[in-house]
Amino acid sequence: MHDFNAIAEGYIAAWNTTDAASRAPLVEKAFTADVAYRDPIMQGDGHAGIDALIAGVHGQFPGFRFTLKGAADGYADTLRFSWALGLDGAPSVIEGTDVCQIENGRLKAITGFLDKVPAR
Repeated sequence: MHDFNAIAEGYIAAWNTTDAASRAPLVEKAFTADVAYRDPIMQGDGHAGIDALIAGVHGQFPGFRFTLKGAADGYADTLRFSWALGLDGAPSVIEGTDVCQIENGRLKAITGFLDKVPAR
């Protein structure tokens, strides 16, 4: 039995950590070594790939933070949760829903869907 909220919170904690040295152990704890991440605009594999994605988001959206929207849910080894990205105290700019495969309590595959994106 998995603690789906704890797994989702670990994911969010990794994505909110701007310092690469501080982020590395969070990425290692939350994701399997062979993790695969895919969403409509970016993809990354392994811990280095996840770290690069996170660094890229912080470079594009300095000061923004991820938050969970509601509780995570799942069954067996599949997890689903929604998140929001924005400045503290302001409406979110981007929102999404991730569907993940879990292996030994860590995220092995993440498929992200963007539910709200800014107009270009």
